Amino acid sequence: MSDSVGLLLRRAGFGPTAVELAAARQAGYAAALSGLTAPPGPDVGATGAPIPDLGPDAYAGKRDLTYEEKVKLEDLRTAQTEQITEWWLNRMTVASHQAVEKLVFFWHGHWATSVKKVRSPQLMLSQHRTLRGAPDFTVMARRMVVDAALNHYLDGHLNTRQAPNENLARELCELFLLGIGNYTEKDVKEAGRALTGWRFSLTMGRSVFDPKAHDPGRKTILGRTANFTAQSLVDVLLTQETCPRFIATRLWFRYGSSTTPLPKGLQEKMVRAFPAPMAMLRVLLADEAFQATAGTMVKQPVEWLVGALRQLGVRPANLTPETRTAVLHDLENLGQLPFAPPNVGGWPSGGAWLTSAAAQVRLRLAGRIAEQAPVDQLTPESLAYLLGVDRWTNRTHAVLRGTQDRRQLLTLGLVSPEYLVT
Repeated sequence: MSDSVGLLLRRAGFGPTAVELAAARQAGYAAALSGLTAPPGPDVGATGAPIPDLGPDAYAGKRDLTYEEKVKLEDLRTAQTEQITEWWLNRMTVASHQAVEKLVFFWHGHWATSVKKVRSPQLMLSQHRTLRGAPDFTVMARRMVVDAALNHYLDGHLNTRQAPNENLARELCELFLLGIGNYTEKDVKEAGRALTGWRFSLTMGRSVFDPKAHDPGRKTILGRTANFTAQSLVDVLLTQETCPRFIATRLWFRYGSSTTPLPKGLQEKMVRAFPAPMAMLRVLLADEAFQATAGTMVKQPVEWLVGALRQLGVRPANLTPETRTAVLHDLENLGQLPFAPPNVGGWPSGGAWLTSAAAQVRLRLAGRIAEQAPVDQLTPESLAYLLGVDRWTNRTHAVLRGTQDRRQLLTLGLVSPEYLVT
């Protein structure tokens, strides 16, 4: 059962500390699951990492700028983007409600939007608040369809009745709500018409609706005909039987297995918990099918980094500015930087993170973390306890046993197969 509890804490959160893991094992699986998915009271740890106040976007209200002025504004945007990225990594590390924080990160990958195209850190942070604050998936979808960052990212501001743009409509159907094969090309075209008229305002920091650019005509979507708008379109998509099944599959893909299909019986149990994501996740984590997936998931770079920071007692906010910048640079080279997914499909999973190039970057980043860790005397056994590793293989144990330097021992533990795969 101890192995199952360890699996639960590693998958549901970013990586348990030794104290958290010991307490959960003593409490048992059911109690640990309840504590993760229904945490009592406010998140005490997260109070030390409040959401930053960036003020208005650098370009808000600005017109007829010189080249030099634009350079200064772009530098400010770059600094603010680094600020919110560092903040979120720190929040993930200090948060007491780890399953809640992990679920927010899951949604960021699901509604994948990148600041590299959006450019405005204010719009990205506004989207983050939406993902964090939505009480269920229904509310989240209704808010996200008119989210300024998502609309900008998928060219929604170019979508007019005279020249419909189908990017957002297509991804709503394919990646966000239904999944491939559960709609037609005609549905996408009609959905695009329903989404016309939305713009983003840097001054107001949100989307605004221009009725002159909206197509008010009747549209037929998934067999229903009406004068669809953005909200009524989402409501139709949410009522499709395929929607909760698709969301259940996406949760399984990130929490259960990226290679083994979601068992039909578990899928149906998760569907009954829709539209409450945490309830769906609780059903997933309680099922025997989840416990059978131990040792099959490769940690994503953010999961790996934040888990290491938590377990070694390193807080991003306490690092020097130079070290924080270096950590973000390494994380970007690993291919996963918060607020900057590679495309609308989000980040990959599984063996995609185990390239030879990534191994070199991970080794360098592990060394940076180890250098900051307030840990003195170490043995392979105490390191396993510290990192929440159930046991080292004989091969890894032999390598660790032959290492005398504390920093090197920590570094090798962090890049070991036993730590990278859960």
